[in-house]
Amino acid sequence: MKKVLLIGDSIRMGYDTYTKMAFESSAEVYFPKDNCRFTGYIIRHLHDWKNELKLGNDIDLVHWNAGLWDDLVMLDSKHHTSLDIYKENIDRICNIIKILFPDAKMIFATSTPVQEELFTVCKRYNRDTEAYNSAAIEIVKKHGGEINDLYTLMKNAPIEYHSDLTHYYTKEGTRLITNQVVNCIEKVLDIKGTVLNYDKLFAKNEGVIGI
Repeated sequence: MKKVLLIGDSIRMGYDTYTKMAFESSAEVYFPKDNCRFTGYIIRHLHDWKNELKLGNDIDLVHWNAGLWDDLVMLDSKHHTSLDIYKENIDRICNIIKILFPDAKMIFATSTPVQEELFTVCKRYNRDTEAYNSAAIEIVKKHGGEINDLYTLMKNAPIEYHSDLTHYYTKEGTRLITNQVVNCIEKVLDIKGTVLNYDKLFAKNEGVIGI
């Protein structure tokens, strides 16, 4: 069976379990329990997650994202991670993935839109997310990686698909994002996942609130 590693922030935490379920018969899907947060955090901990998950070098695909923590505007009106440092970090992560998983293909998922008007103290702006996404896409493509454009997917999603100002942990939000993640993995690895019954999966969880 193929082996897939999912790395990313709390957006990833909304689809990782469902992606694992979809590929139960065709791929082994791994992901850390940790919220992978921002690019600097991934640089520091990616090798730790490899060890914690007891992974070898035989990972076939790394699907990853990072950006919503990086483009967060802090109390001093500066981004958590400046765009220049973000670009450098994206490049470093691509190289680290190649070192840790030399035979793995790579998919980078763009950060999703937020309800920017709901942020109060620290803020996020979709224009910043678009700029950070564009920068990451250019760098990942230079490394031979594929792009899973979750931003465009969710840009015009109904407000009801949000579970809070950042996340899409509702049934329909989860369905949209997970299905696209699964489709991208299917195409890159030439495997087939199972179509999940989200009505059944969310029968008792429709009121879930994102964190």
